[in-house]
Amino acid sequence: MVIWDLSDPQMLNPINQTDAEAQDIDNNIFQPLLNFDFHTLKLVPVLADSLPKVEIDSAGHMLITYEIRKEAKWDNGTPITSKDVDFTLKVIKNPAVNDEPLRSYYDIVNNIKYLKLYPENPRKFTIVCDNKYVLGVIATGTNTFILPEYAYDPNKYMEGFTLQQMHENKNLAQDPKIIAFAKEFNSEKFQRDPHSISGSGAYKFVSWATGQRVVLEKKKEWWGNSLTGANCFFDANASKLIYQTVNDMTSALVSLKAGNLDIMNSIKPQDFVDLSKSEKFTTNFNSYKPLMLAYAYMGINMGDPKFADVKTRQALAHLVDVQRLIKDVYYGNAQPVIGPISPIDSTAYNHDIKPYEYDVDIAKGLLADAGWKDSDGDGILDKMIDGKKTDFTIDFLINSGNDMRKKVALIFQEAARKVGITVNVVQQDWNVYLSNVAKHAFEMYYGSWIIQPGPQDFKQIFYTTSALNGGSNWVNFGNAASDALIDSIRSELDEVKRTGMEKRFQQITHDQCAYIFLYAPEALIAINKRFSDANPSSIYPFYWEAGFKASAN
Repeated sequence: MVIWDLSDPQMLNPINQTDAEAQDIDNNIFQPLLNFDFHTLKLVPVLADSLPKVEIDSAGHMLITYEIRKEAKWDNGTPITSKDVDFTLKVIKNPAVNDEPLRSYYDIVNNIKYLKLYPENPRKFTIVCDNKYVLGVIATGTNTFILPEYAYDPNKYMEGFTLQQMHENKNLAQDPKIIAFAKEFNSEKFQRDPHSISGSGAYKFVSWATGQRVVLEKKKEWWGNSLTGANCFFDANASKLIYQTVNDMTSALVSLKAGNLDIMNSIKPQDFVDLSKSEKFTTNFNSYKPLMLAYAYMGINMGDPKFADVKTRQALAHLVDVQRLIKDVYYGNAQPVIGPISPIDSTAYNHDIKPYEYDVDIAKGLLADAGWKDSDGDGILDKMIDGKKTDFTIDFLINSGNDMRKKVALIFQEAARKVGITVNVVQQDWNVYLSNVAKHAFEMYYGSWIIQPGPQDFKQIFYTTSALNGGSNWVNFGNAASDALIDSIRSELDEVKRTGMEKRFQQITHDQCAYIFLYAPEALIAINKRFSDANPSSIYPFYWEAGFKASAN
């Protein structure tokens, strides 16, 4: 099976990697305790034998107790035990390991204090977290691929440390054993050496030709074969998975139609429409377009005095013709959204919120109410801000090279001109764009977020302190009341009570309009017709490729 990738993976070290290509490949080499089934979107046990038991103790600590499947074995035939989980968490906490994003996530989100082991049962363990957290199970179960201690620490450098030490001791960075382990773990050996990279998944890493392909082969004696059908992660039918790098979209489409690629995702909407008109393509490929767990938005900097009045922000929302954007930019392959929860989550999504309709007259009225007028007759609205007449101009940031975002910005520019607002579309290199957005050095920008199934934690994106210290509240959203609601959502384990809170939060984000919510795109996918069981998914990369079955032809 030949699968298209736009670029090579960063590395195949599952703790240190941060890119989507590596994550997809690592999913077949390594396994977490739990994962979201690609077909049902439900949380299912993978290395764990069932979903964990959750308790809250008298001190308010969250106790999450797992037991590893009795069938689970490493490639050397030894059983996977709680010591391997303990080791993996210590690796993440090692201050010299190059895993800053994952380690920060564990420090901020998981609040893991220590791991309780059970000598009488080496497969059982309890993760003790500082406090009650709605994503405690998801965060501890799905976000970490478990590593074999024997393969990744043969010198036993980490054996003398406890997880609690790694959590509490800030002086470990200078410890010789901590440094020695990290030097080895960070090295190229565990990034791309087939003889060193080892996991519990169905596939082994065979080869990597830079700029060309990464090859995985199905293990002949894989422990998970006895659990085929338990969930998608035990369906591994392909004998070989080849991740082919073609870093030019046009060349990739040519290769697809020629039959040199079996699977391609993230096809551009116009290309997807054009493919449907190709007889050669439709003869050999099926097309799919599941709704992505993601949303696009326009971000408005609430910290800029120009946008301080909520009526100004709402006026801008009335100048965004979402239906036109879906039709002209996405060729109909997207659905409108009203907030930061996917419409796929029909229970938590607030269906009572009416999207801002495109209406120039409403926008004009709101702008007038906010004090904007053309006082000098030059056709541009202006307003006195901090004692100075300020023209209503907006620098709208997009990343360069993205034609779809540019089209969106130009359509918005055209609508804003009708009410006397000048929009300057500013294209920046991706890294410059990200840096400026993160530093709040913008007026408006086009952004998007990928989200996971299940409950959402809004703290990273919408909490007031997340406007500082590396958080992602780039638009300076929020106040004490919204923070309190986010805290309540994060700690409420009762789904019914939490759903009511989530709906209130969506209403707040809609009303405050720091984000102009646009749409959830559909993932545009092509899969060769010789494969059956090629069910599309809303979870990236939008299919479980290992589970496809090839026809006899």
